[in-house]
Amino acid sequence: MKAPLSMRIWFIFMGTVLWVGIYLTGFSTASWLLYVPAVGFVIAGVTGICPSQIAAFKIFRSQKNV
Repeated sequence: MKAPLSMRIWFIFMGTVLWVGIYLTGFSTASWLLYVPAVGFVIAGVTGICPSQIAAFKIFRSQKNV
């Protein structure tokens, strides 16, 4: 499932905001856990594939069919 262009732009924007926040905080000060969504947003924006969105669709569709 590929994300539409508007969602991809949003992913890249949010990833950029997180990276700017990490930069302003300091790379050595920011927790390693903050890097996970920052990298995930950028990857989702570039590739158009968002693993968390795919997982959410699978979880909620499976509950709907039960």
